[in-house]
Amino acid sequence: MNPTGDRARRSPQQSNLNRTITTMCGILGTINSRWGEHLAGALETLAPRGPDARAIHHDGKAVLGHARLAVIDLEGGTQPMLSPDGRHALVFNGEIYNFQALRTELQTLGHTFTTRSDSEVLLIGYRAWGETLLPRLDGIFAFAIWDKQEQILFAARDRLGIKPLFYSTASGLIFASTLAPFFKLPGFPTRINAQALRDYLAFQTPLAPDAFLADCRQLPPAHRLRYDARTDSLELKRYWSIPRPDNAGPQTLADGIALADAALKESVARQLVSDVPLGAFLSGGIDSSLIVRYMAEAGARRMRCFSLKFNQEGFDESSHARQVARLFDCEHHELPAPSIDAHGFLAAIDDLDQPLADPSYIMTHALSALTRAHVTVALSGDGGDELFGGYPRYHDPQSAHPERFWQRWARLGVEHGVLPGALTRRTLHGRELLAYRRMELGPWPRCRKGMNRYLQPEALAACAVERTLAGWHALVDELGGELDPATQMRADLWSYLSENCLVKTDRASMAHGLEARVPMLGNPVVEAALSIPSAIHLGQGGKAVLKGLCRDVLPESIWNRPKHGFSVPLRALFQGAWRETGERLFADCERLAPFLDADASRDQWRRCLHDRGGSRRLTYTLLVLLAWLERHPGAREIA
Repeated sequence: MNPTGDRARRSPQQSNLNRTITTMCGILGTINSRWGEHLAGALETLAPRGPDARAIHHDGKAVLGHARLAVIDLEGGTQPMLSPDGRHALVFNGEIYNFQALRTELQTLGHTFTTRSDSEVLLIGYRAWGETLLPRLDGIFAFAIWDKQEQILFAARDRLGIKPLFYSTASGLIFASTLAPFFKLPGFPTRINAQALRDYLAFQTPLAPDAFLADCRQLPPAHRLRYDARTDSLELKRYWSIPRPDNAGPQTLADGIALADAALKESVARQLVSDVPLGAFLSGGIDSSLIVRYMAEAGARRMRCFSLKFNQEGFDESSHARQVARLFDCEHHELPAPSIDAHGFLAAIDDLDQPLADPSYIMTHALSALTRAHVTVALSGDGGDELFGGYPRYHDPQSAHPERFWQRWARLGVEHGVLPGALTRRTLHGRELLAYRRMELGPWPRCRKGMNRYLQPEALAACAVERTLAGWHALVDELGGELDPATQMRADLWSYLSENCLVKTDRASMAHGLEARVPMLGNPVVEAALSIPSAIHLGQGGKAVLKGLCRDVLPESIWNRPKHGFSVPLRALFQGAWRETGERLFADCERLAPFLDADASRDQWRRCLHDRGGSRRLTYTLLVLLAWLERHPGAREIA
């Protein structure tokens, strides 16, 4: 770089290149484990996440691996990173957005730095502050630090679970960015976690702390892990909690808009730093359009934006995306979604470390491939709906469904077969009714959503279906007990957002070596949004604050229309491009998934295929499970 260049004409991508070393990648390690000698082969599974370099560090009982996607300081910033005295070793996936302020604070304490990296700030910050470093961090991260002297492995995951981290204690400690490396460890048990299977069938994704493999776990969002190799002991602890609602925030819509505006400006500007080409996912909805707006206001020039185009009426938003792209002078790229054939479907499933049945994952996977052909970093609008009241369900609180005097007796009648199972929904109230509406299968044995219809008896017992809603109820209780709009929005942060939306974006983008950044989930935005009362967010039909930010900048057609979402024409795909693959997989159900009721599963496929009332989402859930199992032949047994 030329330090004497004309800074007045330089965009944030250019003027801030000295600010950080960013490392999106895959991390992997073993402590005190018999699988340490197999780390090199397992690390290859993370190559798509880190295509630019791979390195392994051996340090006594510890073996640490890193696969790097170079985004800033392309020649430097290699990992694993060692402290000058060799005591500590770091592997890190993510970005620390406030690392400069932390470095300055550490320098005042007498610490010196030899690089300009956020990685080194993590390493020195841990040496200075220990685990109290974690609440100070604003970023997206999963990292691990090995202390050779104390024989301690310390690992942590960001507040909202944007970056993944899995671990196992099957032999010492093994940790990795995804489940994929565990399949490459010779002899590692690949039994399916029954509770994770249950949650997948109910919510279309396994829920942390469970992982789809019985001998693995997911580190939950906002948690740290401490493993002592001397005693082979593991300790988990949460370091941040979602704040409960209070009355200290903005009391008017205008004040809420002003607060969110400042927070989004700060968050987007921080995330424009890059040594490589940068762009944005652009659907044409409120969230992604606002991200492009703030990118332009921060000085980004000739931005590149990427979107999907559907042929089916009611699914396509490409005209709105083009409108926003023209407004901000973007170089706009579209991918025809109908081109996502069976090969594209199966290729996307290949890149899932555990099943995920969000149909938009397939489309995001294809969109990421298109995007990676032009840029290495893309900003996404993930988080806008959860933080700013974008889902219709937030207008439907628990209090709107009180228990009626007859429902308890009717429920007993259904459970004992005196009344038909079709009446199950009418016997539900409060939280359980709201959960019923969101779930595909659940603990209701005599209705169409009964999980017992699709599982063999042995698997049904192992899954403990009666506890399907236990985790959800516990989270709601912690956040306030009453499932009002404020609690629903907060609960979604550690359920639907962290376990579905962010998994989708991470796996789809990193499969192509594309770094996806999520400015809506930066600390300033999260703190601002959660301080604004839900009544303000839900005004004007929802997303009142974000609509206020759009009103004078974006066309009314962008922000004043019904919520669309990233809808996918599943039935058309079942009947067309994916039909042959679906027929083959469901025909092979007994071999691929011996724990499923094959007849019920095939009947579900046929009813949906021929428009006889079968749930498209449930059909897709079963189809993805079968496709994933076909690619993981060792995963057949339920544990």
